Amino acid sequence: MNRRKFLFNTGITAAGLALGCDMKAATTANKQHLIGLQLYSVRDELKIGLDKVFEKIAAAGYGSVEMFGFSEEGHFFNTKPAATSELLKKNGLVSPSGHYMLDLFNKDGQQTVDAALALGHQYVTIPWFPPEQRSKLDDYKKIADRINKAAKLCKENNLKMAYHNHEFEFIKYENGVSGYDILIEQCDKDLVDLELDLYWVQYAKENPVKIFSKAPGRFKMWHVKDMSKSDPATQTEVGSGSIDFTTIFNNAELSGMEYFFVEQENLPVPGDANIKKSHDYVKAKLVPLLNTK
Repeated sequence: MNRRKFLFNTGITAAGLALGCDMKAATTANKQHLIGLQLYSVRDELKIGLDKVFEKIAAAGYGSVEMFGFSEEGHFFNTKPAATSELLKKNGLVSPSGHYMLDLFNKDGQQTVDAALALGHQYVTIPWFPPEQRSKLDDYKKIADRINKAAKLCKENNLKMAYHNHEFEFIKYENGVSGYDILIEQCDKDLVDLELDLYWVQYAKENPVKIFSKAPGRFKMWHVKDMSKSDPATQTEVGSGSIDFTTIFNNAELSGMEYFFVEQENLPVPGDANIKKSHDYVKAKLVPLLNTK
């Protein structure tokens, strides 16, 4: 039995044991086969409360959640980190990563780190920068410096930092260099991993597998979301659009992928209906590809 097949077969059992536990105790098999959801996909549902939203996510079949929305004042949608952690456990969910704005580290960043630790994260992921912070190539060098500084604090607390892309990082500046090129080169590879958003890569007319080849093993997380066949600016449920996920999942080893999170920013029908359809496709068609090598 080869290594990938062993991880797949043992992972099904181990994933069940890991539910509700600190994700740091999860095996590699758990990581790759525990289908995750980025919480932003059901942001319109959050008015009913985190507990009910987590219940919906679990009912749709997901085992993990990537968080977003933390603030020093409001915590996670007016729920403190410790209480949020309990709600995750109550619903049989884990949270290996969360999206946290880098500006949260402008002071000492410890409150953000403590929130991530309370939820059992492995990764503090930087999701986005406002346009005024990224208008020229030199801005990305400053961003990389800021990320490295915050990543050192994360390391001191046994966390890893990651960076999540949109399409704007792939704009070419002088000599054909992009902001993403700068981030890959200047973010310390020992401190900062990458979360590749597969939809935004395709929207920028880039090839995810070629990007994996630029920094093999460093793309520890993916956002799995699909592109509408009729309108590239619109997302749709995974499996309903134009993205070739088969080729991407067949290159999971090149990527170094440990976790992936379904996400849908456009919501044509109520959020929980979208996420169920995406989950079922991923489980049936994409997870088995991780067992082929």
